[in-house]
Amino acid sequence: MQLNRFFALPLFLGALAAVAAFTSPEPASAPTSAPAATAPTAVDHSGYDRLLKKYVNEKGLVNYKGLKANQKEFNQYLQLLSKNPPAASWSKQEQMAYWINAYNAYTIRLILDHYPVQSIKDIGSKIKIPFVTTPWAAKFFTIGGAKMSLDEIEHGTLRKKYNDPRIHFALVCASISCPRLRNEAYTAEQLDRQLDDQGRDFLNNPGKNKVGKNEAQLSKYFDWYKGDWTDNGQSVASWVNKYSTTKMDPNAKVTYLDYNWNLNAQ
Repeated sequence: MQLNRFFALPLFLGALAAVAAFTSPEPASAPTSAPAATAPTAVDHSGYDRLLKKYVNEKGLVNYKGLKANQKEFNQYLQLLSKNPPAASWSKQEQMAYWINAYNAYTIRLILDHYPVQSIKDIGSKIKIPFVTTPWAAKFFTIGGAKMSLDEIEHGTLRKKYNDPRIHFALVCASISCPRLRNEAYTAEQLDRQLDDQGRDFLNNPGKNKVGKNEAQLSKYFDWYKGDWTDNGQSVASWVNKYSTTKMDPNAKVTYLDYNWNLNAQ
C-alpha cells in the first residue's frame, strides 16, 4: 500500500535525526577559565631598612657622602617603589608605611642629586621649571607611571587620605628641625609603635620643642599644620601632652621656635 506523503515525510525526518544524533561528535568541553589574577603584594622595605641602619645614626643624621658613593642598592629600592604603587587590596598600614618611606627616600634622592648642599631650600632656586618654586613641588620621580612630587605624597596622599597627624612626626625634609629620620624602615606591622615612638622622640627633644606647664615653645609644625592637630575635637595641647613627659596647660602660652633648615648631615 502506498504511504501517504504527509505521513512518510515525518518518518523520514525522524530517521535522519536519529542518525545525526548517533554520528555527531561529542560537544567540545567548555573552555577553562583563566586563573584569577594574584593581588599585588606590599613592597618589601628590608633593603631600605639595611641602608638606613648603615647610613643614618641614632640621632637621625645622614651620611650623605657615603651613600652617594654607594647608590646601587638605594636606586634598586627606588625602582621597587616606582614600579609597585599601593593597591586597594593593601591594608591601611601597608599603604601608609609605603608612602612615608617613599617620601623620606625620595627626599634623600633629591639631596644626593644636588650634594653637596647646605640646605634643601638651596635646591629650590636652582629648579628652572614654570610654576615650581620649591623642591617639594618639583615632579622629579615616578610612581606607577605617574610623575610625582614630595608635596603630592604629603598633602595629596598622606594628609588627605589617611587623616593621621602622626605622619608629621615621621616625614623628614632633610633638615635639623625636622623629626629624627629613623634608622629603620616603616613597616605595616610596626607602624603604630613607630609613629608613637617618633612622637615621644620629637616632643621630648629640647632642640625641637620646649614644653612647660604654663609656656611652650613648639615646633612650627604645630603652627603650619594647626588644622590637622585640631581635627576631630583634638587640640595642639592634647597632642603635645600625649607624648611629652612635661604636660602643658591647655591655656599655656604658645610660641614657635625658628626652623633650622640646615642639612641633617653627619
